[in-house]
Amino acid sequence: MRSVVLFALAAVTAMAQTPPVPPVAPLAPLAPLAPLDLDLDDVLADIGPSVEAAIARADAAVARAMPRFRAPAMPGIAPQVGVGVGIGIGRSRSRDSDDDVYDSATRLLDERRYDDAIARFDRVIVAKTSRADRALYWKAYALNRLGRRDEALAAIAQLRKDYASSRWLNDAQALEAEAKQGSGQRVSPEAEANEDLKLMAINGLMSADPERALPLLEGLLKGTTAPRLKDRALFVITQSNSPRAKQILADYAKGAGNPDLQARAIRYVGMAGNTESQQQLSSIYSFSSDPEVKREVLRALMLARSRDALFNIAKSEKDADLRGESIRLLGSLRASEQLAQLYGAESEIKVKQQIVRSLRGANDAKAMVDIARKETNPELKKSIVSNLATMKSKEATDYLMELLK
Repeated sequence: MRSVVLFALAAVTAMAQTPPVPPVAPLAPLAPLAPLDLDLDDVLADIGPSVEAAIARADAAVARAMPRFRAPAMPGIAPQVGVGVGIGIGRSRSRDSDDDVYDSATRLLDERRYDDAIARFDRVIVAKTSRADRALYWKAYALNRLGRRDEALAAIAQLRKDYASSRWLNDAQALEAEAKQGSGQRVSPEAEANEDLKLMAINGLMSADPERALPLLEGLLKGTTAPRLKDRALFVITQSNSPRAKQILADYAKGAGNPDLQARAIRYVGMAGNTESQQQLSSIYSFSSDPEVKREVLRALMLARSRDALFNIAKSEKDADLRGESIRLLGSLRASEQLAQLYGAESEIKVKQQIVRSLRGANDAKAMVDIARKETNPELKKSIVSNLATMKSKEATDYLMELLK
């Protein structure tokens, strides 16, 4: 107890010298998905004088339709989400370095800087990270685009040999067929621009005749196109309310395509934010054995603002890391009542510490004080006092003074 009192004294001193921490801003409400205001006639009119103008028009239309979401900044907690075309959802820092190399490589693919992309994919492949199989696929894709057909086929062969159960093998089979049929020549800029123009035309068709556009979009998703085009094709599907479009999105969220497409589909399901989408996400979480898929579902549930689903997962999940992730996201949603309940039932110290940090992020000093009064573990009590010391609230100050008495 003496050490806790000394710690509290240091905390009170620090509070007197530390400027107040501004309260965490409430989460901004999710905007509903908007229809793509892109007219096919306008697109075709742009194509004549300038391909770039047509591409810019499509990009602007997708950006207007895509809702934006940003989690509030919280002391000790990294920003969680950034949603938009080509922007992924935030990850824990422990996995950022490997994943960021892969993500930057796929962006280079979209920019058609194939040699630079191959160099980065090689780093992922050599490191044998969890993304090594997909890095091999995209390396083969880039080599094929450069006309280096034999090297592309060799990369596909390595993918089959080293990752015999990879979910990228179906994509690799289609790419292999394309490479074998090709002349070995570098893909021309005109051919690559045609891919963009096809998708822009489909953007326009979705508002005029969705049933005709959906099979074309499915073809793009199953074909050997760049990451940006697959992502945008999947997003365009979300703009349709037809049963077939909803089924396509649900199928990809369940894993009908490669893991990258599954992650994107899960995010788009979460952005719908309705009861049906929350039930879909909970079902995907229950039936998946892949920790990465489970993490994507947790983030999507946070996008859907589904406190109950996250709370139920935090109560039942055996994996401490996944429990901690769900608790962190509950903090982003300011779910103080659920977090306090979880603290009493939790046995892992590191998870309890995460609950304290999440309560601090939710700016709930009262709940933290209630927990501190019952806590008998000195390490955990110090952790709570340390977090309370950063909070300019009456409850925090009163409790620190109580410790000194």
